[in-house]
Amino acid sequence: MRRRAMFRSLSVRNYRLYALGQLFSNPGTWMQRIAQDWLVLQLSGGSGIALGMTTALQFLPMLFLGLWGGALVDRLGKRRLLICTQSAMGVLAVALGVLATVGAAQVWHVYLFAFGLGLITVLDNPGRQAFVPEMVDRELLSNAIALNSASFQLGRVTGPAVAGLLIAWIGSGPVFLVNGVSFGFTIVALLLIRTAELNPTEPVPRGKGRIREGLAYVRGRRDLTLLLLLAACTQFFGANGQSQIALMVNNVFETGAAAFGVAAACLAVGALIGALLAARRERPRLRLILMGSMAFGVAQIVAGLMPTYPTFIIVLVPMGIAFMTYVTTLNATFQLTVDPQMRGRVMSMFLLVFMGVAPIGAPVVGFLADAFGPRTGLVVGGAVTVLVVAVLAVPLFRDKGVRPRDLIPGRRRAAARRPAPADRGRGVETAVEAGAGETSPAPERLTDEDLTAPRSR
Repeated sequence: MRRRAMFRSLSVRNYRLYALGQLFSNPGTWMQRIAQDWLVLQLSGGSGIALGMTTALQFLPMLFLGLWGGALVDRLGKRRLLICTQSAMGVLAVALGVLATVGAAQVWHVYLFAFGLGLITVLDNPGRQAFVPEMVDRELLSNAIALNSASFQLGRVTGPAVAGLLIAWIGSGPVFLVNGVSFGFTIVALLLIRTAELNPTEPVPRGKGRIREGLAYVRGRRDLTLLLLLAACTQFFGANGQSQIALMVNNVFETGAAAFGVAAACLAVGALIGALLAARRERPRLRLILMGSMAFGVAQIVAGLMPTYPTFIIVLVPMGIAFMTYVTTLNATFQLTVDPQMRGRVMSMFLLVFMGVAPIGAPVVGFLADAFGPRTGLVVGGAVTVLVVAVLAVPLFRDKGVRPRDLIPGRRRAAARRPAPADRGRGVETAVEAGAGETSPAPERLTDEDLTAPRSR
């Protein structure tokens, strides 16, 4: 029964097709990420700054164009948009794969590829986020988001391990070629989707001020503003975890590509476990966001202090669980609590933080690694995360009329009886009862009881 509940959104044909395409495509994406990082390290002589620059260029477009991309997504058909973006990504992967395979690739080629990929991501990522609610009803949305994350993390488990073996055997170039072909699975799935069974959001009319409208919407939601600030501070270092792992494996433990693949897979195993646990939950909870991000910061500190490669990769598993608990819960909170016609713009802001902060943090991580060693980057990043979560937890809980000490088991009942403050903000909402695609009813607020009640089993 629990297993059936965990995969309940797969009962929808369109989503089942989409999820199947992603299941086959995601390993290729993660294979490419490993190949890209390793190719840069080999071409640059192990430079942390070069690795940071590659990450920065890939995420820089989201930083400057993310809001524009979200506004455009609200105006376009999501299915056709994704067919175009997935095709373009496949072409880029094949092009770099050919260059690397024939031995003609240079560092600037990888920079150009990363920047082009980032430009496409400006539309692809918010498009994928906004397309899921068109395939499933609102009561299945949280489960669908978690299963998307689980599929992505499953690819993260298998992809790096396969990539590490392939790189050691035949080099990085063929890995890019494999990923280019893997985009075909998602494209075929999108073509097979029955458009009559979709529940598309009414497109936003073309006009001036759409980006300002989205910014004003989020600014009027104090809870979303604080959560975006939390995500920005956490992602400053957390978004560069893959680069930090590469630097630890290559520069500290001095192991090869296969060991890098195993380390990345260990992080992904934890993330997969976290995503599957999230699929069992019916709605997001604020305390899970805070607990997950806090545990992620602590795990970063511990990983940076590990003396050997085996102990390092062991810590990566709970780090992945904590990170995915935080990410999936935060994602579901944003998806379920915004006006559907605002979803593209709001999710672009969400992704702007998750991906756009990386260009700022990546060079900092690279500098810390080159100047003080990769361990420093992990420890400093974890310490910053722990501090930020501790500071922002106070206003977030205060807005709900709950003091952090009320979360202690013996105080939960008293906190649940205390009335919530009157309209200090619209609150972190769950809105699982409202119908998908409706724009007039306001989403429900998350009550004190939601914050303090034990997790459903």
